[in-house]
Amino acid sequence: ARGVATAEVTLHVGAGTFAPVKVERIEDHRMHSEWYDIPAETLAAIRACRARGGRVVAVGTTTVRTLESWARSQSTQGDTDIFITPGFEFQVVDALITNFHLPKSTLLMLVAAFTGYPHMRALYAHAMAQSYRFFSYGDAMWLTRR
Repeated sequence: ARGVATAEVTLHVGAGTFAPVKVERIEDHRMHSEWYDIPAETLAAIRACRARGGRVVAVGTTTVRTLESWARSQSTQGDTDIFITPGFEFQVVDALITNFHLPKSTLLMLVAAFTGYPHMRALYAHAMAQSYRFFSYGDAMWLTRR
């Protein structure tokens, strides 16, 4: 596996994750709450990864929300309503594999926060020009934090 280790987290994803943001100012959007759990083995894997100079790669935006919720609260399980938008300071995740998300979604805002708004716009312009498939069962992309 070329030095790649895997670890698991749990986030009980609610319908609100996929609901469009309907407010003018994103600061006015209220994120729904979801329950998460990060096993001790996963925390040990993250610490070991950091100790050897590795990168933490999240598979999916929900994994990002889970890991960054833990970083803020230091609680390995509980409810989170974290809403990640541009300006968010990431503490755990270095790279992300995720789908192409729909406009006005909280997931698209997380991607913009992670990779930077100009870069996200360029990626999405390319995806549309190439007829990539969007949403949960579409094409995926590899993103690094900027």
